[in-house]
Amino acid sequence: MKALYKALADFQQEVPVIKKNASGYGYKFADLEEINNVIKPLLKKHGLGYLQPLSGSSVTTVLFHIESGESITGSTDIPQGVILKGQNEFQVLGSAITYLRRYSLSSMLGLVTDED
Repeated sequence: MKALYKALADFQQEVPVIKKNASGYGYKFADLEEINNVIKPLLKKHGLGYLQPLSGSSVTTVLFHIESGESITGSTDIPQGVILKGQNEFQVLGSAITYLRRYSLSSMLGLVTDED
């Protein structure tokens, strides 16, 4: 895991604070598009990539080092039975998946988000 950890540490030294650019349900957050706009060039520079497949009722995040093939994996269960005002069950599921993708990726990469 030596190559992956070195590349991740180098990435973390360069990645800036990501500005919160969206709001919903009474709070502000950095949306997935904003996060990707910031991190993708730096991931490429450091030979890193990620996947976020759905696995059963979980979102799995896989961070990998391209050259060595080393990887780190984490999974988060998708909450069941959540009701959001004005959304049908498919919209709630989509919201949950996007939320979990955003926060699990941020956690795995050590990203910091802050308001302008």
